[in-house]
Amino acid sequence: MTSTMTHQNMSDEELLALDVPLMIRYGLMFGGAHRTALFGDGAIAAALGAERLGVLPRSVAYLGEVVRRGGTRMASELPEPLPGGEAGALARDWLGAAVPLAKGVAEDETVARWLEAVAAVLELRVRTRGDR
Repeated sequence: MTSTMTHQNMSDEELLALDVPLMIRYGLMFGGAHRTALFGDGAIAAALGAERLGVLPRSVAYLGEVVRRGGTRMASELPEPLPGGEAGALARDWLGAAVPLAKGVAEDETVARWLEAVAAVLELRVRTRGDR
């Protein structure tokens, strides 16, 4: 993958191959272009992964609210942060990547907003498929 490649010219399979937990760590740690990539390609990649596991957009949005209200660490300790074993493991990977860097309300808010972005992408994909 070249540095000029963006989601506009990446296939779903290429997006799914992205390391979302790494993007979360870099986005929280460095901000700037890394944060932009997290909220762009990273959110799309996360939504595709969740979609493949049958996760509903509202479940991801709800997880964002849990993070906002209780913090990233608390959300990461939930036995099932998203419904279903594989979906829960996926969410634990995301949250686990964020926990060491989510040291306060600002970082928790960033994680919550990212989860809401993932939910929005997922919702858009559901609506354009006509599943609703």
